[in-house]
Amino acid sequence: MDELVPLLIVAGALAVIMGFFTWLASLVRRRGLAGTAVRGAIASYDEAFYGTAHESHYEIQAQAERKTPVPSPDDPFRLSRGAPGRPGRRGLRRPRRGH
Repeated sequence: MDELVPLLIVAGALAVIMGFFTWLASLVRRRGLAGTAVRGAIASYDEAFYGTAHESHYEIQAQAERKTPVPSPDDPFRLSRGAPGRPGRRGLRRPRRGH
């Protein structure tokens, strides 16, 4: 019986620690605190062990940073509606009446 007590203490401590980390992970996910630090850590891990996963991480970042799709040269020209740098229908103002 004396040999079993230390084993039960270690198993109980391990269960408490794992429960704490599970609770902490759910808290971080709920509040969105995992941000860029976790993404950076996972990206460096992927770079070291999985080259294709690291390349796809950068591809996903590039897609997320892309704001508007680039038009194809074969597409017909159309004025955009209120895009910066191009006068569209919203960019032109009509004069007010009565002033």
